[in-house]
Amino acid sequence: MDDSKPAPEDRAEAGPFDASEVPAMRPYVDLGGIKVAPREGLQLRLEVDERANRVVAVSLDYAESLLQVQAFAAPKSTGLWHGVRADLAQQMASQGASLVEEDGPLGTELVARTPVPADQGGGTRVARFVAVDGPRWMLRGVIMGQAAVDADTRERVIDLFRELVVVRGEQPMPPGELLPLRVPAGVQAQRQTPPAQGGAQQA
Repeated sequence: MDDSKPAPEDRAEAGPFDASEVPAMRPYVDLGGIKVAPREGLQLRLEVDERANRVVAVSLDYAESLLQVQAFAAPKSTGLWHGVRADLAQQMASQGASLVEEDGPLGTELVARTPVPADQGGGTRVARFVAVDGPRWMLRGVIMGQAAVDADTRERVIDLFRELVVVRGEQPMPPGELLPLRVPAGVQAQRQTPPAQGGAQQA
């Protein structure tokens, strides 16, 4: 299994960033393990797993698209995305999705096309999984909506993804464990189990 750290060559300069790489005075919405740079037209909500009573993902509504992100602990010298992508592909295929890997601006993306039942409108639902392995973390995103199928819109959503900041913290954590998220004042928490929640090994 390839355990290299796939990431854009300019990650440290262009993001997604480690908390140590951004100026302390820059304004962010602090969600614990992830910080979000505010921008016009961006709506933010947190997905809460009611069974575990914890925040499991950050959903960003932007440009007629949805970007759902999670950050995971990772080893210092090896990456998670190659292995996670293989697990995701296996899991999505077992649910009837057709899958293809594509080269994108962040590296290899996994594109899943799932048939939509006729009573839900029919057609195909497209989800695009992206990820970057950073220092001791992996940031994973699921792109849905317009940006999943339109390249120009996807460019804007990838730009949003690259503005995110991951706060790994110093505490020891096993690889693949979700970095803790919290609800700040003024942010809506969606109390449901989101479609892409779970550990690094799950969709």
